[in-house]
Amino acid sequence: MCGIVRQLSRGLAGLLVGHLAAGSLAAQDAEGPSHSLQQVISVALDNNRDLQEAQLGLLSANEQVREAWGSLFPTIDANVGYQRNLAIQEVFLPAIIFDPNAPPDMLIPVRFGADNNWSAWLYVTQPIFDAAAFIGVGTADRFQDLQREVVRGQAQEVASRVRRTYYQALLAHEEVRVTEESVSRTEETLRETEGLYRVGLASSYDVLRLEVRLANLRPNLRRARNAALAAERDLSVEMGLDEVSPVRVAGRLHDMNLAAADANEGENRELLRLVGFRNALDASFESLYELAQRMRSDLRQAQLNYELQDARVKHERTSMYPRLEAFFNYGIIAQEDGPPNPFGENSNQRTTSAVLGVSLEIPVFSGFQRSARVQQRKLERNQARVQLELLEQQTANQIRTALDALGEARERAEAQAGAVDEARRGYEIVTAQYLAGVSSQLEVTEGEVLLRETEFNYAQAVYDYLIAQSDLDDAVGLVPLVDVPGSVEPVTTISE
Repeated sequence: MCGIVRQLSRGLAGLLVGHLAAGSLAAQDAEGPSHSLQQVISVALDNNRDLQEAQLGLLSANEQVREAWGSLFPTIDANVGYQRNLAIQEVFLPAIIFDPNAPPDMLIPVRFGADNNWSAWLYVTQPIFDAAAFIGVGTADRFQDLQREVVRGQAQEVASRVRRTYYQALLAHEEVRVTEESVSRTEETLRETEGLYRVGLASSYDVLRLEVRLANLRPNLRRARNAALAAERDLSVEMGLDEVSPVRVAGRLHDMNLAAADANEGENRELLRLVGFRNALDASFESLYELAQRMRSDLRQAQLNYELQDARVKHERTSMYPRLEAFFNYGIIAQEDGPPNPFGENSNQRTTSAVLGVSLEIPVFSGFQRSARVQQRKLERNQARVQLELLEQQTANQIRTALDALGEARERAEAQAGAVDEARRGYEIVTAQYLAGVSSQLEVTEGEVLLRETEFNYAQAVYDYLIAQSDLDDAVGLVPLVDVPGSVEPVTTISE
């Protein structure tokens, strides 16, 4: 008889656990539609203000490139002017100039000009040799590349931040699920214990113990639910939504199988597939570091910044070089008296001027200002080199740290998966024994607490694995939905 009771009790406990888990998930789905990680990241990339600012900076850099190229083309200017002389200036000249018979000391006023003066000029200048213009084009190109990488780096930062917030919301829901199951298990055990107490098979202390435990669990459940809502609101902020409201997440950490990713279904499969670098634990550190040299955004920015500073050194040196340019000027000038009549009607009142030539400008001495500016640019280039070397060391360290964390989380998750099965089986056994009268209520409580802790520890291990994968993707510069392998051209660092 006792054996039959044990089997029935074990089956009842197993069905109860499954029913409570299914009910918890059904309640979660009923609260609103869930959003996949890919959807959330896509919305965040569209709405992020910092990313929009970086994109505007890239557009400005594109215009600077156009401006730099424009310095190599001819400059054409036109000028048209009109002047009305209200009182024409007169100059006194010796009268003998006009009349040989006039006294030598006699002066007569002579008017220079007319009532109306008209002029139209065309100026054309073409640089022939201007080292600053040629180097400036290269400098602008470097700046454009840097701004393009800034946009990519900002997109990576947004995607990674959203990704981690999404995982935090999943973990918060795991705590809600585990606490809900603990409350349900305790309520069910309390009802069974009250039944046993009424027939004299349990003490009042057993009932009191469960009531106290239930009173402690319910506030914890409220706290866990509030934490989950807060994580979902944080996710809406990261997405850049106009209204801050909870964003439902899709996926269940406790159901995720890290040992066989293809064995997962639905949201869990999508979560494991949405990574930048797959099978990272099978890759060597050298291959990951080589990938980071090509793909990691902040490292590329440091490399491009060094190239930009090197180009600025060269540009500053051009201030010591001569400049040669050709010019052509053509103008029409007209004067007339009386009322204004543009350029007059008489060709005798108009004249033209045309000039063609070259101009050579040679810097000689500027009080050592040029050499001082060159030295400043060199020091800035050296600073960029130091920053690049430091970032390379940090990159290597972050890759190793992420690899270690990824491997540790994977091993811990595999170990916890077995522990969950054992803890669940142990809880079913002790529950059946308690119903059969061969175990105490304290043992049931201890079994339930152990099962709860084991389940949450597995979810925590999966969460740590996903976070470590995100850290590794950041370390090598391969962020999902932002990058694909080989999508970025390598940067070649300039060396002296």
